[in-house]
Amino acid sequence: MCGIAGFAGLGDPGVLRRMTAAIAHRGPDAEGHWAEESAGVFLGHRRLSIVDLSGGAQPMWTGDGQLGVTFNGEIYNHAELRAELKARGCEFTTDHSDTEVLLHGYREWGENFVERLNGMWAFVIYDRARQRLFGSRDRFGKKPLYYFLEGETFAFASELPALLQHPACPRNLSPLSLKKYFAYCSIPAPRSIYERVWKLPGGHSFTFDLASRALKTWRWWEFVLESVGTPKDEETLCEEIRGTLERAVQRRLMSDVPLGVFLSGGIDSSAIAALAAKHVPAGQLNTFSIGFNESSFDESGYAQFVAEKLGTRHRNETLDLDKSLALLPDIVAKLDEPLGDGSLLPTYLLSRFTRQHVTVALGGDGGDELFAGYDPFRALRAAELYSKLVPRPLHHAIRLVAARLPVSHANVSFDFKIKRTLSGLSYPPKLWSAVWMGALEPRDLAQFFREPCDEEEVYSEAIEAWDRCAQPNLVDRTLQFFTNLYLQDGILAKIDRASMMCSLEARSPFLDIEVADLARRIPWQLKLRGGQTKWILKRALAPLLPREIIHRKKKGFGMPIGRWLREGKFAFDHARTFPHLDVAFAERQHAAHMSGTRDERLFLWSYWLLGQWMK
Repeated sequence: MCGIAGFAGLGDPGVLRRMTAAIAHRGPDAEGHWAEESAGVFLGHRRLSIVDLSGGAQPMWTGDGQLGVTFNGEIYNHAELRAELKARGCEFTTDHSDTEVLLHGYREWGENFVERLNGMWAFVIYDRARQRLFGSRDRFGKKPLYYFLEGETFAFASELPALLQHPACPRNLSPLSLKKYFAYCSIPAPRSIYERVWKLPGGHSFTFDLASRALKTWRWWEFVLESVGTPKDEETLCEEIRGTLERAVQRRLMSDVPLGVFLSGGIDSSAIAALAAKHVPAGQLNTFSIGFNESSFDESGYAQFVAEKLGTRHRNETLDLDKSLALLPDIVAKLDEPLGDGSLLPTYLLSRFTRQHVTVALGGDGGDELFAGYDPFRALRAAELYSKLVPRPLHHAIRLVAARLPVSHANVSFDFKIKRTLSGLSYPPKLWSAVWMGALEPRDLAQFFREPCDEEEVYSEAIEAWDRCAQPNLVDRTLQFFTNLYLQDGILAKIDRASMMCSLEARSPFLDIEVADLARRIPWQLKLRGGQTKWILKRALAPLLPREIIHRKKKGFGMPIGRWLREGKFAFDHARTFPHLDVAFAERQHAAHMSGTRDERLFLWSYWLLGQWMK
């Protein structure tokens, strides 16, 4: 796990060093810089040493000096690929570095070699013979890669602060990206917060030709739900799910440094811990959780229960959430672009605590997206009936009635879910998921930005996910949204930034390509049955986990943002921070939340966080 940066064009070694220094937290163990000034090519690297500690220094080169790479991530099937490449005559100089597999794989199999990789990555290869750069990002976008092309200069980096060290990097905020931020609570790829600075989306690659200065990007993989015929016998499918997930976990135990598992006590992280415990000596598996003094946000009791059942070496840190609030300004300052996920702080706190003991941690991210685990899935049937039976003119009146429900600031409270659901149902089904998860709905975006909201433009990514889904049913289309959009630009971005702020590598077995390929072929009726989310996954994991964990109510990993806002813990300077937006709109939202008449926590949190980030 590392940080990468580099450029082709204007600049010098000093610029490269400033770029890598900006991402030193991603790789505190070592740094590497390489320059071919005659060609104008510069490659930089910051290393968090995980595999082949003595032989994995980067940028790394083939023996003939024709191919060089700077790489961030882990290739979990590198040993198998190395054996195959050796059989083809490739000569390796490192003992077991996965980085060197990229160089020989590219040379032997060309650009399409990324299809053979099982792992997480963002890398750039300098091909001297062809005078070009080739870069790629893993299927789900677990590892970040930003870039820009301005005039003669192409530059790339793991995070935006590194790119901003290059004098050619554009620095103007994108008005459309700001709208998307409030529409999704994140900024979806390929856009970034800055004009003309882009994210390479997950499952994409690029080439940059040094002679013509031409940049080409393309999609090499996409998560697509497949229609299947007669589903397999359910018991056989459950065995396949367990076996596939166990192999994914076993692959991710590859490490030359201490390793552990994030354990929340939820079904996903508990499953990862149970499967990891089968491949670690008894009592030697490290598990980590954090607890809070506010009961509706505390899951540590469940984590302790699971740890005792599995016999892990469990560590828990109990925190005062109100005192932890003081860390937020510093955390937000380290974000490369705003991210309105309310679990940012507890994710950082868990990563910080875990990093005191290990360098690598496995987690349960991806289970909800692949197996329909979120509350919106449970609302789909009722939402469909409501949309068909309730005339559109009555929607506003019903929302006004629902608005009278007493406001609760508990974690994912009943009134919060009802009001969010009704807000989405005021729009076409292709926007439901985005509106349910976003900070502002289209009509509020129009007020806040003082211009009509072009839904096709602002929600283009959600609409594309809806339209590209080959299965014309609400569940699969919702799965497509969460897996292709919310997972990459929300969940995985949060996990990456929060963990890497602490120089901790986070791994996600559920996003193993073998697991994903299996999950996308499972009919939605087995994922969501009788209103129960993750139905087939829960059945598959029943032999591994206590019944109390399998059937416990989903809690989520959040913060008491609503209460903090009511207590005045966040300071707003409306006019100074957002002079081009409708300050009166923001002030009305703030006043309504403070009076207890409405719950505006998502907007106000995203608004405050953006203001802090802009400082």
